[in-house]
Amino acid sequence: MAYGLSTYAYFWRVSSRAPEPLTVERMLHNTRELGGDVFQICDYPLIETFDDARLAGIRRLAEDLDITLELGTRGIRQDRLATYLGLADKLGVTFVRSMFNTADHRPDAAEATELLRASVPSYAARGVTLGLETYEQVSTDDLLTVVRAVDSPHLGVVLDPGNCVARLERPKDVVAATAPYVVNIHVKDFAFTRRDGWVGFTYAGCPLGEGLLDYAHLVETVRPEQRGINQIVEHWLPWQDDGFETTAGIEDQWTRHCISTLQRSK
Repeated sequence: MAYGLSTYAYFWRVSSRAPEPLTVERMLHNTRELGGDVFQICDYPLIETFDDARLAGIRRLAEDLDITLELGTRGIRQDRLATYLGLADKLGVTFVRSMFNTADHRPDAAEATELLRASVPSYAARGVTLGLETYEQVSTDDLLTVVRAVDSPHLGVVLDPGNCVARLERPKDVVAATAPYVVNIHVKDFAFTRRDGWVGFTYAGCPLGEGLLDYAHLVETVRPEQRGINQIVEHWLPWQDDGFETTAGIEDQWTRHCISTLQRSK
């Protein structure tokens, strides 16, 4: 088990709002600086445009920094999963995260099972595990129905309990239900705050330990250290009215706080 960062920990610093978006290489160096041992390149479409030389360079850099690389995409169509299996080969990756839905494809449990039964054997043959993330667009029950039906040690669940609140699923219930199948954890804390005039709420991220994530319960239930499950830091940081520099600064502060909190919890 190791702690690390995702591209989602750099959400604003890789966005079009950044004067100079961070590159994968700079994020790798920063991950090592902060003490992370894993870097998950997740929902970062630019990786698909890199030529073999650039990918080989990223792999070498990660090896030099002693960082384990992971990948993440969206969708479970065979061509999509094949593309990321090819990238995994080139980057030396043994874990890929995905999600059921894309903008133009929303499979039900039966179709998802059929698609994954077609793709997971190729992942297993190359020693790569595929993890499907918990999130509000797919019920946890449906997600687990598919994982159980495919029944492969190379298919599991990426646990992110905060994602499921929008479906009115309780984070503790999601943790308990998915625990036996978890292969990767996204760590981010979250909280509700009242909007102006006390009309409604905003549901957004906050520094680890200051929100509604019961991290102690998650660790006790899933046992990531005993099972060798990596924990990946992410954030839901809203854009700050003061602009990019303020937003980027808070993003960095949250990341440093989260990594140090996880390290102290060992």
